Amino acid sequence: MEFIHPLAEAYADQYTTNDDALLKEVAEYTSEKHPKAHMLSGTVQGKLLEMWSRMIKPRRILEIGTFTGYSTLCLSKGLTADGLLYTIELRKEDAAVAESFFNKSIVKDRIILQVGDARTIITTLNETWDIVFIDADKVSYIEYYNAVLPHVKAGGYIIADNVLFHGEVLAEEKKGKNAKAIHAFNEYIKNDERVECVLLTVRDGLLLVRKK
Repeated sequence: MEFIHPLAEAYADQYTTNDDALLKEVAEYTSEKHPKAHMLSGTVQGKLLEMWSRMIKPRRILEIGTFTGYSTLCLSKGLTADGLLYTIELRKEDAAVAESFFNKSIVKDRIILQVGDARTIITTLNETWDIVFIDADKVSYIEYYNAVLPHVKAGGYIIADNVLFHGEVLAEEKKGKNAKAIHAFNEYIKNDERVECVLLTVRDGLLLVRKK
């Protein structure tokens, strides 16, 4: 389902500041080498993540789903001088690729990459989060959300990616476990009185959630 017009997306990309050299390298590598390159955030979403981070000036960021590290590097640009970004990736191969790019970054010492099941790793992290970015397996979104929300500071943010799931959530009858899970997640957030939210039609949909 084509739910955002390609010309509108191209126009947005045209009027968005270009990636820096390292982000371009990550994007080019992923496009050429990775069979699931479509999962990369891309320039428009990446710049939006960067600007949110710069506005908030987070001391602690948690990212669930590293992929090849593009969104990690975008989010890291707003970190405070003593800030840390924890990022969790299930797939060892993707984690290794991401780490190779992190090592080229000026904030390499402030990015903590952990490999494994995020549901287990989250419980070991004794931090209070300013920003959490959820971009991992869709069927676990509600579980991730409930695991991190108690540790998000009041006024802090959770950002969830793919909340339009290729337009499949727009169908009256949701087909496939991912579309059903994402729709359930969106409904769950909408009805959660602990937060307020806005769903943005950027790329594959971003849900911005603010803890009251």
